[in-house]
Amino acid sequence: MFSARFVHGLLSFSRAYSVSAPKKGLKELVAEVRALADVSPTQAGQALKASDMDVAKALVWLEKHRAESAVKKAAKVEGRMANEGLIGTAVLSAGAAGSRQGAVRAAMIELNCETDFVARNDLFAKLLNDISFTAAFLSESAGSEAFMQPFSLDVLQGAPLLAQSNPTSESKLTVSEAMRDLTGRVGEKISLRRALTVVHELPPTQRDLALRVSARVHQSVQNPQQGRIGSLALLALKSPRLSEILASEAFAGDLDKLCQALGRQIIGFPTTSVKAVPGTQDEGALYDQPFAMFAGPGNDQPVRTFLRNWAKERGLLEGDERVVSGVEVLEFAKWTVGESI
Repeated sequence: MFSARFVHGLLSFSRAYSVSAPKKGLKELVAEVRALADVSPTQAGQALKASDMDVAKALVWLEKHRAESAVKKAAKVEGRMANEGLIGTAVLSAGAAGSRQGAVRAAMIELNCETDFVARNDLFAKLLNDISFTAAFLSESAGSEAFMQPFSLDVLQGAPLLAQSNPTSESKLTVSEAMRDLTGRVGEKISLRRALTVVHELPPTQRDLALRVSARVHQSVQNPQQGRIGSLALLALKSPRLSEILASEAFAGDLDKLCQALGRQIIGFPTTSVKAVPGTQDEGALYDQPFAMFAGPGNDQPVRTFLRNWAKERGLLEGDERVVSGVEVLEFAKWTVGESI
C-alpha cells in the first residue's frame, strides 16, 4: 500500500508541474473578433474591453452598438435627398421552360442612396439583391387583370429580409432594419422608392397557354441583375402543340434570345406601351417600333410583324390565323433611377 505521505507528495508534484492554457493577449482576441465581424481593430478592442475580454460577449456588444449607432445616423440623414441608387430585379421562376408551362414569379425594386459612390458599394448591391429576392418570394398572385402589381412598401419594409444566397437561413433583420444598418455603415440615407412584382400560375388544365417573364438592366455596375435602368417583360405563348414545342431545346434557345432582345428594345428605345391606341400612331408603342435590338434577320420589321413571323416559323401559329395563337407581349415595366413617378 502507498503511504499517505507518498500520495501527498505525488499530488504536490503533479500540481507543481500541471500546465494551464495560456491566456490570449488582446492582439489575438482582436483578430478573432475581426474574423467574425466586419469591424476595425479599434472597434474590436473597444468591444473586448467592455466585455471582460470575452469574444462571444464582444460580438453581442458590437451588434448592439452598431444598431444604436445606425438609429442615430438614420435620424441624422432623414431629411437628406437620396436620388442615386440602382434598379434591382429578381426572377425566381421564369415560367415556360422545357415541356412545362411553369409559374412566373419576379420582382423589380428601386433602392436609393445619396451618391453614386455608395450605389457601387458591395454592401449596397447585396442589400438590393436581398430586397429584390424578398419581394419576389413574398408576393402573392394579384388576382386582377393586370399581372404586374405594385408591392406595398410598408409591407416590404416590415418583412424579414431573406438572403438571396441562402434564403432558408434565419433572418435577423427586417428590410427596414437592414436599410438602417447600411446607413450606419456607409453614412448615407438609404430609401426604398418603389417595388413591383409579377406572380401568376396557370391552371394545369390550360395546356395550350404558357407565360414567360424576363428581366433586363442597363448601365450595370457589376451585377447583371442591377442597373440604372431596369425592365420586366411578360410574354404569353399559345398553341395547341405547346407542350411539344416547349420540349424542344432549339425552341428554348430561340425563346431566350427573343426575350433578351425584347428587353434591350424596351430599355434602348423610348418605349412607353405595348401597343398604340387603335387609330393612332405612337413611337413609344413597342409593337410599332422596328425590332432593331434583335440580332438577326427580320430586325427591320415592326415588332408586331416580327413576333407573328417568329411564331409561324416555330409552329406556334399555324392554320386559321383567326384563332388566337402565337406569342404576345402582355405587359412590361421600365424604370430609370430617380425619374419622376
